[in-house]
Amino acid sequence: MGQETRRALTRTGGFLKGFAFSINPYIGCAFGASRGCPFCYVRALPVASVHSGRWGNWVIAKTNLPELLEKELRQLAHKGRLADTTIFMSSATDPYQGYERTMKLSRSALELFARFPPRRLLVQTRSPMIERDIDLLQQLGRTVIASITIETDDDSVRRAITPTSASVARRILTAQRLRAVGIYTQIAIAPMLPNRPDRFAAMVDGSADRVIVDTYFDGDGSKGRRTRVLGIEELYSRLGYQGWFRPGAQAKLVAALSKRLGAERVLFSQQGFSAL
Repeated sequence: MGQETRRALTRTGGFLKGFAFSINPYIGCAFGASRGCPFCYVRALPVASVHSGRWGNWVIAKTNLPELLEKELRQLAHKGRLADTTIFMSSATDPYQGYERTMKLSRSALELFARFPPRRLLVQTRSPMIERDIDLLQQLGRTVIASITIETDDDSVRRAITPTSASVARRILTAQRLRAVGIYTQIAIAPMLPNRPDRFAAMVDGSADRVIVDTYFDGDGSKGRRTRVLGIEELYSRLGYQGWFRPGAQAKLVAALSKRLGAERVLFSQQGFSAL
């Protein structure tokens, strides 16, 4: 499904206040097919109501995004603002979900960013498909941060909460491949799911230039209230993860990561995502 959009770049703020714009090539996300990733805050936002289907079962491609993006980047460059512009891709969808294989809107966007490089572009995904665009990410050089979401080291946790996402090992391999060819690589443990801290730290060591940890209580914008409305507390209780749904549950993981990687490579929540 496709439709035209009015803008490619959207002004941002709030949690992503370190970025001037976000870009979302798609509306909706099919990674949580049939039920959606249960913690996804986007399914509670107005954008989730643009389609009558259940969140996770539909995706809308912004078919005119490349044309608009080129126009907007040219305008920023003409005004002398492009070199100071920071862009987050993507804040309300995953730029490398399955539809991207045929639509290639994210690749088209990267091609344009390579021609009109901003000061910083952060590409956030949980999909190994990002490997397809290694050539463009390399062209962007130090302009780009490739951020791979890996919420846990434990595949049994992944299968229980986000069963349609790629395995932990596969995403770790993606991070390793990106970093091995000189792309600045970040692992986003966001939101942090139940894990084994020492094992997780050992797993990400060597896979990323830096790691960002985020939690429901620090990252949902409402100190956990929004997450409770989504039913995560009940889900954790049902799965036997009660001890993980509390403020401060990240402390052991942050300590293990800092010991293994060095504190300077371990960032936290909003401040971490805004560290450009």
